[in-house]
Amino acid sequence: MITGEGLSGGLIFITGGARSGKSRYAQQLALQLSNNPVYLATARRWDDDFEKRIQRHRDERDERWTSIEEEKNISGLALSGKVIVMDCVTLWLTNFFTDNKYDIESSLQQCQAEIDKLDTTTNTFIIISNEIGMGTHADTEIGRKFTDLQGWVNQYIAEKAGKVVFMVSGIPMVIKASRL
Repeated sequence: MITGEGLSGGLIFITGGARSGKSRYAQQLALQLSNNPVYLATARRWDDDFEKRIQRHRDERDERWTSIEEEKNISGLALSGKVIVMDCVTLWLTNFFTDNKYDIESSLQQCQAEIDKLDTTTNTFIIISNEIGMGTHADTEIGRKFTDLQGWVNQYIAEKAGKVVFMVSGIPMVIKASRL
């Protein structure tokens, strides 16, 4: 639950455009809430470029962090009493979407089920996502389907979150702040 300035469990959703400062803000927040937060990486190693991105993210964190890599099944992790930064919904969602052969309904249901099973009574989840629907329209049908799916998942998480932050040019704008 959000209590005063600190947290003793709950869900914080941080969204915004690419390179808007979401990850940096989430990590700073996690370190304010815990001396040993968990970084939950959802990226799949698609190619050498992704491997470099993963390494760059690892290098940004010091020894206070515990890193866990999980492509899809985030609710089954043993994280009781932890502050967890999940980075990010877009990559996590991509894993479901490709594994489900671009089926929007199956992907949406599986993602919602994972979010519903998160233990937000003893854990604080800081979940990062992208607002990909704010840019140009995708050129392909699959791209348009994914944009829709991303928007629906973002709405679902934002509805469940006690706090929602929209990042613009490195500036956090709180757009929802309620007590859980």
